[in-house]
Amino acid sequence: MPHFTIEYSANLDAVVDMQKFCEEVLRAALATGAFETGAVRVRAIRCEHYAIADNDPRNGFIDVSVRLARRDLALRQKIGEAAFAAMTAFLGGIFDAQHFALSLEIREIDPDVSYRKNSIHERLRK
Repeated sequence: MPHFTIEYSANLDAVVDMQKFCEEVLRAALATGAFETGAVRVRAIRCEHYAIADNDPRNGFIDVSVRLARRDLALRQKIGEAAFAAMTAFLGGIFDAQHFALSLEIREIDPDVSYRKNSIHERLRK
C-alpha cells in the first residue's frame, strides 16, 4: 500500500496530462521513503458526469483519496504534504486559469479486514 485514487472532471482532459500527473504522484509518494516501490498504486478515474458549485461548465476538480496501512499521524502528514505539494506544483497555473478545486484525503486501511496478494514485490526485490 498505498493506493492513490484520482477522480477528475472530464473537462480537464485538454488542460492536464493525467498520465504524467499519475507519474508525478507516484514519484512524490516514493520520495517520502515511506513505501516500497512495489507497494504504490496510482490510478485516475475520469468522471464524465458531475455537478460542481454553481454548475458553471468551466468548474473542474481533482479529488485524490489515499488508502494506506496504519501509520502514525506525523508520517501520514508527511506523506500528505509531500503528495499535495507535488500535485500543486505539477498543476501550476491551473488555479488561475480555470475554476478548479484540488483535494486530497488520507484514509487508513483496517488490517483486520484487508486481504492482499502481490507478486510485484518479489520481482522488484531481485
